[in-house]
Amino acid sequence: MNNMKTCFSPKRSSSSFIAHYPSPSRFTLPTPSRSLSDSVMMQTLEVAEPVIIKWDPEASTYAKVTSLFYENRVEAFEFIKLVNKLHKAMHSLVAENSNSELLIRAQQLMQIAMKRLEKEFYQILSLNRAQLDPESVSIRSSRTSTRSSLSDFADESDEDVGQLLGAVEDDAEGVMKDLKLIADCMISSGYGKECVKIYKIIRKSIVDEGIYKLGVEKMKPNRVHKLDWDVLDLKIRNWLEAVKIAVKTLFNGERILCDHVFSSSDTIRESCYAVITKEGASILFGFPENVAKNSKKSHERIFRTLDMYTAIADRWPEIVSIFSFPSTSIVVNQALNSLTKLSDSVRQDLTEFESFLAKKSVKTTVPGAGVHKHTIDTMNDLSLLGDYGVLSDILYDTPPPENSFMSESFFDSSPAPAVSLKLARFIFILICKLDDTAKHYKDVSQAYLFLANNIQHIVSKVRSSNLRYLLGDEWINKREQEVKKFAFSYERVAWSHVVDAVTKTVTEMTREKARDHFKNINIRFDETHRKQLPFVIPNNKLRDEIKLSIAGKLLPAYREFYNAYRVEMAKDRRFAGVVKYAPEDLGNALSDLFFGSGRGSMSTSGSGSSISSESRTSLSR
Repeated sequence: MNNMKTCFSPKRSSSSFIAHYPSPSRFTLPTPSRSLSDSVMMQTLEVAEPVIIKWDPEASTYAKVTSLFYENRVEAFEFIKLVNKLHKAMHSLVAENSNSELLIRAQQLMQIAMKRLEKEFYQILSLNRAQLDPESVSIRSSRTSTRSSLSDFADESDEDVGQLLGAVEDDAEGVMKDLKLIADCMISSGYGKECVKIYKIIRKSIVDEGIYKLGVEKMKPNRVHKLDWDVLDLKIRNWLEAVKIAVKTLFNGERILCDHVFSSSDTIRESCYAVITKEGASILFGFPENVAKNSKKSHERIFRTLDMYTAIADRWPEIVSIFSFPSTSIVVNQALNSLTKLSDSVRQDLTEFESFLAKKSVKTTVPGAGVHKHTIDTMNDLSLLGDYGVLSDILYDTPPPENSFMSESFFDSSPAPAVSLKLARFIFILICKLDDTAKHYKDVSQAYLFLANNIQHIVSKVRSSNLRYLLGDEWINKREQEVKKFAFSYERVAWSHVVDAVTKTVTEMTREKARDHFKNINIRFDETHRKQLPFVIPNNKLRDEIKLSIAGKLLPAYREFYNAYRVEMAKDRRFAGVVKYAPEDLGNALSDLFFGSGRGSMSTSGSGSSISSESRTSLSR
């Protein structure tokens, strides 16, 4: 009908047109020459003309200031119906007699009607921003499921909420219905261009305003590079919240509205949506690429990079669906470019992290052989990395290093994902550094305890995070065996001379030899106990295991010797005080160890009764 629109362009105003042409009731034609199309057009003009002229903005002040769709929606629907009927009659008549004067008259009325509808379309879009808010439109799209969920909680308060939500949805639905009626009518009548122009201008301003309110702005690369990390971090956090709302509500709601209003034309739907959203969406999805390429290096950057990658990856199906038009493929490509640059940034940061671990000097020993700060910091970083499921995708096709110095026995011999190999390599480097640190302890037993503590911390962090699933049970079991190996070495070096003194085979002894044996045990135990008091074992399980292991080697043999010669020592006053510890005293003394206090609360009793302030039955048995 575009040709029909341009074929007739009378210069007269609507008022002069009405004066020039008589009404259909006075318009007569010879009966023999009147065709069916002429008759239909005559009847249509007779019905449509009064209604269309009534709402001609140039014909009356009332029509100029009053909205047809707000004043009387029933009459508005009738108006649309009559315009469509007029257009159909014109279509039929032009096929039979394109020179008919009735066509000129009908075309003049059609122009008046289109001006009216153009005005109504603009008013509805402008005055119903709340009802056409993308969030309201998004809610409408899921109205059925929402109402279904509301019905599951049908008490009085929920009923009120449901009615309120329903009212908002009904308002949005009514407005959308009006827009669609007008758009369908104008497009079918050949006036789609005017309708589309209004829609693009108003809806684009809403989308652009939405992006602005979400705090997303277009930034030049040099500005991103100059920003301090704290400032950029705030912008990234804001973007992470913005992308959730933009995809789920802003762009999705706009797509739903556009698809509904222009459902009669795929071409117009695509054109409108592309113009409305392309700029804002490009700014939104271009931000991560800008940050990945131009931000300053920072320890925290890799985590924010992974956050942005996750935000896009998690919403990828929606992004592809919402921007499925060929003309909006630029938005999908921009999001894909951001994913690519973010993944490149993550791989680069991981390489630099590995280099940092390898070059890190960890020569400073930890008092008490506790867990090194470097171990804590590194495992905190690795456990955070393990929480990002997208890391597996990013490192999927990353080849292993050609000259890896990681021992083959450090990881499962079966093929492992690239992310598992990468994380295991980081931990291997960490343990190598810890081994170097242990060499700086002058006390060998302390070096072994340091390694046991730090590897135990590594194992605990792995077990309590997603690293457990990435590294696997076999990897964990191997590290736990290393902890036991170092713990055993610590016991052997630190306590063997005490254990040897106690477990030395004792046959029949004289009182003098028994006295000397007690003294030797007292001296060795006191010296070792005092030396071990500053040592610390932060992990409760490891601490208890080592204490019980020492007690198991020490107490049974000492109890046997104690019970055999305690009475003999008591008979001679010269040997009074030689029996310094009862077995319970040794158990209590062991209980004081590995808290890093540096001083004990050990109590002794020559009579063999423990006077320790706390019961430590597990070590005293």
